[in-house]
Amino acid sequence: MKIEKVKFDRLKMPLLSPFQTSFGTATVREFVLVSVYGEGHVGYAECVAMDAPVYNEETIDSALHVAEQFIIPKLLETELETPDDFSTLFSWIRRNNMAKSGIESAIWDLYAKQKGIPLSKALGGKKEEIEVGVSIGIEPTVEGLLKKVEGFLEEGYKKIKIKIKPGVDVERIRAVRERFGYDVPLMADANSAYTLADIETLKQLDQYKLIMIEQPLAHDDIVDHAKLQRELETPICLDESIHSLEDARKAIELGSCKIINIKIGRVGGLTQAKKIHDLCQEKGIPVWCGGMLESGIGRAHNIAIASLSNFTIPGDTSASKKYWAEDIIEPEVFLSKPGIVTVPKEPGIGYKLRQDVVDKYLLSSKVYCK
Repeated sequence: MKIEKVKFDRLKMPLLSPFQTSFGTATVREFVLVSVYGEGHVGYAECVAMDAPVYNEETIDSALHVAEQFIIPKLLETELETPDDFSTLFSWIRRNNMAKSGIESAIWDLYAKQKGIPLSKALGGKKEEIEVGVSIGIEPTVEGLLKKVEGFLEEGYKKIKIKIKPGVDVERIRAVRERFGYDVPLMADANSAYTLADIETLKQLDQYKLIMIEQPLAHDDIVDHAKLQRELETPICLDESIHSLEDARKAIELGSCKIINIKIGRVGGLTQAKKIHDLCQEKGIPVWCGGMLESGIGRAHNIAIASLSNFTIPGDTSASKKYWAEDIIEPEVFLSKPGIVTVPKEPGIGYKLRQDVVDKYLLSSKVYCK
């Protein structure tokens, strides 16, 4: 593979409704659309770094700097045999996984298009359909939360994820269980909002039979999570703590979690996501695909990776209409059946870019050639 050109389009799209987590409220999503050109095809991906370093250490500006200064010059003078070579070529760059992932994922899309096969098949995926869930931010009121849960259950979503933080936790979970019962696949996501001092609060959640509690403790911890997991019946899922295959191996060996959330951007791209998937499958640890409020381009990559066999828990890849008045792809991501998204059969990600929508929300563009 010879990469001829790389293009970055920086976009800012308004969310349909505010999305609140333990570290803030989002009303817009700013991100970078990555386009990689080669042999008459274009591969697309999304750099999911945020505009502030609240989820991890990266920002949009830092990711663009690393890509421009350290990745693109080398990439344009190197011929890759397969997209896997990208991970090896830039393994010397420490972290900056979202900077790497945006470009690497676009190369995967380009590769699949050049081969004339769906991205899911290029990655080794077998599923033709994936089950999907939905993530609900911290709602201002309990009734507001219950109304949202009711709506998403009516749409058939296979998992309901509720964001929690200290003081907005047990009461919310209890209310959902009392209203909708215990057959609803329910989980809580803490986004690192707790410490071991909150262990009694977290133990109260055991009675509500959650699928998991996601990342209750510090964003970089695997030691205290192991201590907490020994005290809980509810499985712990790690998200922010897992940036690499080595992180996953150590967390599994320590008993820090029973489930891992794989986010392509967080782990540095599709190659690394596959490796973590394979390790977890070998160790009997189920995985699922988390979301970063992606546009349809990033969502398409999530659909492709979730077609791998060990993605046995519904991910956060809900329909485009949950977040956007209009998405930058056509067709938009939609539920083909209640709680089901069909994996595209067309080459690459299987969606076409809507340039008119890109232009509408475009902040800036930059093109890199050899």
